[in-house]
Amino acid sequence: MKHELTCIVCPRGCLIQLVEEDGKFTCSGNQCKRGEVYAIQEVTEPRRMFTTTVEIQGSKLKRCPVVSSSAIKKEDIFRIRDVLDTLIIQAPVNVNDVIVENILETGINIIASRSIKKDA
Repeated sequence: MKHELTCIVCPRGCLIQLVEEDGKFTCSGNQCKRGEVYAIQEVTEPRRMFTTTVEIQGSKLKRCPVVSSSAIKKEDIFRIRDVLDTLIIQAPVNVNDVIVENILETGINIIASRSIKKDA
């Protein structure tokens, strides 16, 4: 099976051709090894960084931005979103605070990407 991808690892945006035969991959078009690693992962197990907001109480702001501590499997995105949609956290929150540890037993934490003070 042949796949064509545009690499997103660096600004070059290499057009990569990845050929899969009998579970082995042949990669061309990439200008560095990172492109080959990216292409194989994108075809076998795509991952994305995940960002969203969660409800926060005790602050004038109503939502707190959060991000995954590392890239998550694309297939898990909607399940993780559903969990975070039900979550309500309390102010104050500091940037990099762990909001949910090991979400859905993925080994990935959801962390605050902004500090939010408690209302006086």
